[in-house]
Amino acid sequence: MEKEVLIVLGGVNSTEGKLDTISMERLNYCKDSYRKGKLVLCTGGWGAHFNKAKESHAFYAKEYLIKKGLFENDFLDFALSSNTVEDAVKVKEILFELETINLTVITSDYHLERVELIFKEILKNYSLKFVGVESSMSKEKLCSLIEHEKNAVQSIKQNGLYY
Repeated sequence: MEKEVLIVLGGVNSTEGKLDTISMERLNYCKDSYRKGKLVLCTGGWGAHFNKAKESHAFYAKEYLIKKGLFENDFLDFALSSNTVEDAVKVKEILFELETINLTVITSDYHLERVELIFKEILKNYSLKFVGVESSMSKEKLCSLIEHEKNAVQSIKQNGLYY
């Protein structure tokens, strides 16, 4: 029987573990897509640019989803990563034991192209679906993130992916 795994890419949280809007948008999509029998894999460890809290970002993400009605046994191990490439590499390590799985990678709309490039390379032997959750941030912040993503995608296309 095929298993479906929802992979929620990490975002930012405060030093107290409060999730930012981007993280909650991704997690809310995961919660709305969850059905009994699916598994959830949360990514995100620590990093100066997204998490300086005691616990991993994935810990806070899982805690949020449990408060929304998911159960402890709905979750796979955390992918304790610090960037998108590490997300894919660590997810692959966790999924190694599972057979016949379909993956849905949940990120934000502005981040989708880079996520697809990275995950299609690193997890090329898996059935992959990608979701870019619409971002509700200010136009100014969104434009800045889109520019960052364009540069990152161009770098991958020019230099390849290192992992």
